[in-house]
Amino acid sequence: AETSEEELLALIDRLNKSPAVHGILVQLPLPGHLNSDLVINSIDPAKDVDGFHISNVGLLGTGQKAMVPCTPLGCLMMLRDHLGSLSGLNAVVVGRSNIVGKPMAQLLLGDSCTVTIAHSRTKDLASVCRGADILVAAVGRPEMIPGDWVKPGATVIDVGINRIERDGKT
Repeated sequence: AETSEEELLALIDRLNKSPAVHGILVQLPLPGHLNSDLVINSIDPAKDVDGFHISNVGLLGTGQKAMVPCTPLGCLMMLRDHLGSLSGLNAVVVGRSNIVGKPMAQLLLGDSCTVTIAHSRTKDLASVCRGADILVAAVGRPEMIPGDWVKPGATVIDVGINRIERDGKT
């Protein structure tokens, strides 16, 4: 919170130039006085271990080799391990964040899934979810997708991290 944008950008520049540094990760969200896009895009794309730099996002979107955000990549690895080929499966990603939702959709497209990106404003979200062979929930809202929105046999991954209170416990 006490770091200026100028100081942070100077640090990233030093890390970019250092041959001893192989990867840079900026923990998000940043304090409000810092421009996240400017900070992320100041990282050398080859050292951008989060895969958030616009160059890595573009490479992923066009199916080229890129640094890929770890959570979506981990989800893809679990899906491949559990299901084998994903080709032709109907995948629904609920969430459109740059951190999970959009890259998850890109990775699933790359594995030849038919992909729908849905979100809190999707009309008849329940119906969209019920059609999924693969359902990835990345909404940031607890209990948004109830069990009756999931078709039998579907594979579900919930990447949300939420704190909920029940009976006085968090």
